[in-house]
Amino acid sequence: MKKAGGARRYRWWLAGAALVLSALAAWTIMWRPALPERGGSPGSFDADQVRRGANLARLGMCAACHTADVAKPFAGGLALATPFGTVYSTNITPDARTGIGAWTVEAFTRAMRQGVARDGRLLYPAFPYTHYTKLGQGDIDALYAFFMTRPAIDAPARENRMRFPFGFRPLVGFWNLLYLDESPWQADTRQSAQWNRGAYVTHALAHCAACHTPRGLLGGPRLSRQFDGGEAEDWYAPALDAQSPSPLPWTREHLGEYLRTGIAPGHAVAGGPMQDVVVQLGQADPEDVRAIAAYIHGYLAQAPARVLPAPGPLPAPAASEPDARMRLGHETYVMACARCHDAGRASSSGGALQLQQAVALYDPDPRSLIHIVREGITPPDGEPGRFMPGFATILNDEQLTALAAYLRRYGAKAEPWEDLEDSVKKTRTP
Repeated sequence: MKKAGGARRYRWWLAGAALVLSALAAWTIMWRPALPERGGSPGSFDADQVRRGANLARLGMCAACHTADVAKPFAGGLALATPFGTVYSTNITPDARTGIGAWTVEAFTRAMRQGVARDGRLLYPAFPYTHYTKLGQGDIDALYAFFMTRPAIDAPARENRMRFPFGFRPLVGFWNLLYLDESPWQADTRQSAQWNRGAYVTHALAHCAACHTPRGLLGGPRLSRQFDGGEAEDWYAPALDAQSPSPLPWTREHLGEYLRTGIAPGHAVAGGPMQDVVVQLGQADPEDVRAIAAYIHGYLAQAPARVLPAPGPLPAPAASEPDARMRLGHETYVMACARCHDAGRASSSGGALQLQQAVALYDPDPRSLIHIVREGITPPDGEPGRFMPGFATILNDEQLTALAAYLRRYGAKAEPWEDLEDSVKKTRTP
């Protein structure tokens, strides 16, 4: 009996020790110390360094996420929808109380490389520190100089609205163990200087893979499928590799033009989250944008050639067509789309791209097409750009479903999308 009792106590001791060790390990993973506050005002920075930082901020699309009100640049407050809830961007102006004015360059560097705020809180990976961690220290210093010379704006952070249990911020520490790679960026000596610059900017700053790469259940990127297509704010972000759904092949020149202007010959205009990207890249150093295009085009060039449907107005279904939805889709197309899209861009009356060339019809996922029809394409406030009206108040779900099905069959001549009705319901504008 004594032996049995001793063995039982021994097992309890082992279990207790394992629990304590697990708790210590979890605490080590999740806890980060606060760093000292910066004393005094931001001070002065070299003008060339600030200009360099401004270009890097544009390449990193910082304003796109950290500006909810164009009158308050970089003051945060923008709602970022994720599969785990809504994250609100933070104030990165040099306001000492609500921004980063009290942050030293060491605190700023830790946030960029490790996703940790000055006070030790772990930042949600909606902030793409998993990409910024590859930045060279000189670029981080230049970004710090740029942000510390912006007007300070008092803008307290909004409370995130996360689904349980993702509101428990320390869990991010375990996510970092799985997905944060802090190894330094390595250039490929076999490639040109432009290619290497494009690779660095694409991955370390522009974080293109954050949207254009699929993610797993925990939100981590599937690195074995880099650029294989992903999503951004419920829009489908098309593949940029051999799986590219683009009906026309991209040239390097047209890709560079699209990244700076949001439009290129034979390709659809930028819509949804890509519009903000285009605005930022349009203000960045053109050489850097051309480098991005050179790098990404190497992936896009792997896509096989596609045989496009003949251009021109989309046809009506045959009189013998048994699918009433196709007939409704054509009626909806004639009412809402044909006037502009049948004319083509060459029309002097404000024509639009003929839909046989519209990539959203070829996507493996219908969400982008549904969003475009519902919401239209409207340039960001104060920015020039192409415009398309939205039809959310005109088309009901039945009409929109029929239109998407019709465009898929008669515009792209592709297999029907699965669960199209559910996609239409899920993307309904609140």
